[in-house]
Amino acid sequence: MSSTAKIYGINGPVVTLDGAAGFSMQEMVFVGKLGLVGEVISIGAGRATIQVYESTTSLRPGEEVVGSGMPISVTLGPGIIGTIFDGIQRPLKKIEERDGHFISRGGNYEPLDAERLWEVKVKAKCGAIIKPGDIYATCEETPSIEHRCLVPPGIEGEVVYVAPDGKYRVNDTVIKLRTPEGETRELSLCHKWPIRVPRPIREKLELSEPLVTGQRVLDSIFPLAKGGTAALPGGFGAGKTMVQHQIAKWCDADIIIYVGCGERGNEMTQVLEEFSELVDPRTGHKLTDRTVLIANTSNMPVAAREASIYTGITIAEYYRDMGYHVAMMADSTSRWAEALREVSGRLEEMPAEEGFPAYLPSRLAAFYERAGRVMTLGGDVGSVTVIGAVSPTGADFSEPVTQATKRFTRCFWALDKSLAYSRHYPAVNWTQSYSEYIGELTEWYDTNVAPQFSEFRARILRLLAEETSLMEIVKLIGSDVLPDDQKLIIEIARVIRIGLLQQDAYNPKDTYSPIKKQFLMMKTILHLYDRAKSLVEKAVPISRLLATGIFEKLEKMKYEIPSDRLELFDEYIKEIDAATSTGEETAK
Repeated sequence: MSSTAKIYGINGPVVTLDGAAGFSMQEMVFVGKLGLVGEVISIGAGRATIQVYESTTSLRPGEEVVGSGMPISVTLGPGIIGTIFDGIQRPLKKIEERDGHFISRGGNYEPLDAERLWEVKVKAKCGAIIKPGDIYATCEETPSIEHRCLVPPGIEGEVVYVAPDGKYRVNDTVIKLRTPEGETRELSLCHKWPIRVPRPIREKLELSEPLVTGQRVLDSIFPLAKGGTAALPGGFGAGKTMVQHQIAKWCDADIIIYVGCGERGNEMTQVLEEFSELVDPRTGHKLTDRTVLIANTSNMPVAAREASIYTGITIAEYYRDMGYHVAMMADSTSRWAEALREVSGRLEEMPAEEGFPAYLPSRLAAFYERAGRVMTLGGDVGSVTVIGAVSPTGADFSEPVTQATKRFTRCFWALDKSLAYSRHYPAVNWTQSYSEYIGELTEWYDTNVAPQFSEFRARILRLLAEETSLMEIVKLIGSDVLPDDQKLIIEIARVIRIGLLQQDAYNPKDTYSPIKKQFLMMKTILHLYDRAKSLVEKAVPISRLLATGIFEKLEKMKYEIPSDRLELFDEYIKEIDAATSTGEETAK
């Protein structure tokens, strides 16, 4: 029988219960006459505190709260991909069908369509012993993704019944097994899993392969490993959402999970509309055929915002366990932290820096630690890569959420508002950003792209760092007094910034750049630098080299060379040699 209690006090989303001895921590409960969804977050002597994931307007003391006997969970099965959920996995399309454009409170919605029929192929055989992680059935979830039904953790035994191949609903029994204790368990196409509990794995593996995004500043300069974590901080208008859109569309992950956590409603609407129109460049199908969207806007209840990233990461782990590589975008963790702060304030907990709760770092750590490249229980290799956007107030990277996030992520893509305002996209600041995955990924780049890749990357970064130092001098005394070798560094850094790092998301030739093209662009720019440097050392004026127009030509090569015509880079090398040979003759 379900536990019940009476409401004693209400403080926004925080509700205090009287006579709650039968409840347990993190248990899902249904509050009041409308059955609002909530979660137990503290228990005292005869009292309990819950956070409600819906608006508590019109709730009254004395109304009944009913326990579910299980923690807040998500339903995992076919039908997740392509669906738009709110923060606690309620399908927004179903809510719209019932309520129109405004979400009413209460209502028990099935996360997955219980009436839809799936063409299922049953893999399990009668008499076989199956263990957690084994695949017992498959179906085509979308034209891009095969859904593999896995034996849930904690369940194993001998298969005693197998349904024939055919069409089944998500709750229909597909197989039955007898556990070692003699109990008969029925497995359907879906099961539930608590959102705050990481799904078990066999072992964590080393990160040795990059998440290729097609964005040059990310892939070549500040790479992110598959199964790694990245922070994407930036002030308002710095282009966080644009970067995440580009990564979602072009990265080589199998499945994309986008969590809009506390973002503005119009921005989320734009995301939903754009994602529905995008064509997946990998398969030619709709991008939504391998995308899960979780929309939790800033005007939705804050407690649901706090739960949304756990819902997203649990779904990501589920597909990881099938052997897929999953990329999860959390936009933005600052809004999630603000939800923590609001609920913590209502609980009258002791605040830490800027009013955030003292447990903010540990919550961030627990979230980012769920990323990784793993050996699954079934023996496959899968990964979850987490990219968390951070929205520091006033673009102040010293604020608590950004600093705490830096502690638990190994890749930091700092977005610069001044770069964005000067139309330099992606607006990743090359002096503030870094990647700690370079050492682990060097072998992959040198093997799969070219042996000189890491060397070229290091040289590009050195030139950018030297330009930054020189520009401080230029601001004070002007560029005319600089010697030609330093003027050359400034000019070649300009080619790097405009020709290599800047990328046009709306230009079909430049929106995606294959890793091989990125390498050849670095090679061509450095070839120009080496040739020009040798001439400057022979006292050839830098102005003579600039007059050839070869510097400006390299700034535009990203538009002139299609991704399927990389042999054209040889022509650029010849033009560089021809332009610099004229200078050599002058020197003689």
